[in-house]
Amino acid sequence: MPGGARRGAKMSVLIVTGTGTEVGKTVTTAALAAAAVAAGRSVAVLKPAQTGVAEGEPGDAAEVRRLAGAEVTAVELARYPEPLAPETAARRAGLPRVRPEAVAETARALEEEHDLVLVEGAGGLLVRFDDRGSTLADAARLLGAPVLVVAAAGLGTLNATALTAEALRSRGLECAGVVVGSWPREPDLAARCNLADLPVAAGAPLAGLLPQGAGSLEPPVFRGRAAGWLSPRLGGSWEGEVRPAGREWEGAPR
Repeated sequence: MPGGARRGAKMSVLIVTGTGTEVGKTVTTAALAAAAVAAGRSVAVLKPAQTGVAEGEPGDAAEVRRLAGAEVTAVELARYPEPLAPETAARRAGLPRVRPEAVAETARALEEEHDLVLVEGAGGLLVRFDDRGSTLADAARLLGAPVLVVAAAGLGTLNATALTAEALRSRGLECAGVVVGSWPREPDLAARCNLADLPVAAGAPLAGLLPQGAGSLEPPVFRGRAAGWLSPRLGGSWEGEVRPAGREWEGAPR
């Protein structure tokens, strides 16, 4: 556990990765931040590599702050304009690569001033940061931090989740659980079955279920509901029940 914390104690650094792109990492990070702020904890979010966003435009860390609250500290280490893997985007832009040592150093500095530091990766766990082949997993190893896996709901997610979990185990990293980053209003058979199968694939608990369109809720509504999407191990109150379409989607786009 990070910062010398005992197992079962509140974590102080949490790595958020995904089984791929567009699975809901940023909105999950925002929900984690909002739940922690509501519980009276100070929060920082660190985005080591932001790709596909031009200078002056808000990136993922800014989006987390927008949804979770202005009291959240948002830090970006590097920004690359093309929507590519960080190493590729840095090489094409002629910009310095992100090193896992810099990620760990920044996270530790933030940990000194905050109760919780959330480190949101780009893409999946093993996307390359630099020309040495370093990844988010290397930063997690340097920090000794658990890794939360954000997964898709539907068909194909079990294999991607199992591969991510296997990569974590092979590196001696702890999986903090699996969160479904966008639970559909009308889940199909595969999605419904995956609720039982995802924990088996990951070898870790299902730790949250975010409704589709959660990131489009008005920020005050998002903050008020975030804890209800996450399990107690992540600072929330979700106990594993799946509610029918209705209240959780009020205010979200249809």
